[in-house]
Amino acid sequence: MTTLLVGPFNRVEGDLEIRLDVQDGAVAAAYANSPLFRGFERMMLGKGPLDALTITPRICGICSISQSAAAALALADLAGVQPAPEGAKVAALLHMIENVSDHMTHFNLFFMPDYARAGYAGADWHGTVVNRFTAGQGSALRRAVEARAELMHVVGMLGGKWPHTLAIQPGGVTRTPTARDLIRIGATLQAFRRYLEAETFGGKLEDFAGLQTVEQLEGWTRGDVALFLQVAAATGTGAMGRGTGRYLSFGAYPLPDGRMFKGGTWDNGSEAPVDFTAIAEDISHAWMLGGTAHPREGETIPDELLREDAYSWCKAPRLGGRTFETGALARQVVVGHPLARALAAEGGVRARVIGRLLEIALTQLEMERLLRDIHPEQRFMDQVTLPANGSGVGVVEAARGALGHWITVQDGAISSYQIIAPTTWNFSPRDGGGTPGPVEAALVGAPVAEGEDTPLSVQHIVRSFDPCMVCTVH
Repeated sequence: MTTLLVGPFNRVEGDLEIRLDVQDGAVAAAYANSPLFRGFERMMLGKGPLDALTITPRICGICSISQSAAAALALADLAGVQPAPEGAKVAALLHMIENVSDHMTHFNLFFMPDYARAGYAGADWHGTVVNRFTAGQGSALRRAVEARAELMHVVGMLGGKWPHTLAIQPGGVTRTPTARDLIRIGATLQAFRRYLEAETFGGKLEDFAGLQTVEQLEGWTRGDVALFLQVAAATGTGAMGRGTGRYLSFGAYPLPDGRMFKGGTWDNGSEAPVDFTAIAEDISHAWMLGGTAHPREGETIPDELLREDAYSWCKAPRLGGRTFETGALARQVVVGHPLARALAAEGGVRARVIGRLLEIALTQLEMERLLRDIHPEQRFMDQVTLPANGSGVGVVEAARGALGHWITVQDGAISSYQIIAPTTWNFSPRDGGGTPGPVEAALVGAPVAEGEDTPLSVQHIVRSFDPCMVCTVH
């Protein structure tokens, strides 16, 4: 058996290293290390509760609206209120735009360029991938960046800026859109639809969103989706990185009549609601002090001695003592989309990537519907008075999956603030029972060719989870 250290990874938000034990040309064990401690949870202590709206979005410049939405919901829960109905709709629209932009950026700029590597030269599809997805040069990359920039104009209009908007508040949103604003937003959404249908899908979004079986998916012959399907099948990478079949979603986009995409868990065919009391963060293999605890009682105290039985700054979240994968595929599996559940049976690289593409189509359709349901004559913000003592929790779905903020306030100041981010779930280290985190388990069995120091298979599997390491350890 040999040991291989892969990292730091390029085209990953933040710092990531993975240690591999390799035996007989395959990964026998993997250990994911988040090597940078950032300490946002420590920064929150002693601050005023409203400071969460300013500080926590700066955890990440990619999913800052997700952090804003979670913080605002935690403060609303602390105050025992709900945001104004129209404000909740605008907050959801802002969040959906960020998530869709994130999915589209991941596919075009982070994931597909790996297939343009020289290791695949000579394949009949390689030239097409090089032309479309070579980093910094590919035609698909350039077009994606342009389309993303145009879509983000909506965030500027409704949120003032991106990232780190302060528009989302416990009582709603700070901007009341006019009828003219809604017309402009509608035109922007239609332009983004045209981009998706011309480039990514090569066909109607409704047709892709309506796929129900793997056989129907494999019959999709248009756009960059078809190119990915061809390449994944030809290289065998689509079947790599199979997960445990356990999926988690907190539920996405809270609206006045409930969450647009429902929350829950899916355990190899068994459905259940999320038992939030059963969440705990294990620190047995993290450079942290303290013990396993629910985030309401948890602490973030770095172990400056870096004890030898630990190997990551990432804690190990568990639900009922078990690991769960989270992300776009998990969301749609929990919702019950037929194609997502069919893909859950294979649970590897192809399933995660198609789950993300499926969600792009579904979310675009929902954004168009939601826009038609926003009424500019109604109120968008309610005044909220925060109590001097109490606690609250805000849970949302970031692009990469389940995100939760837990806040406790004493005498008007934050006494505890704990965050569990999506990549904390997916890239957790082992727990006290020795159970590997989701990506560690998915990497077992990945082929490693002779002489490979950065195995292509490992790149594909890791990137299929779309890790954001700065969120992982906040």
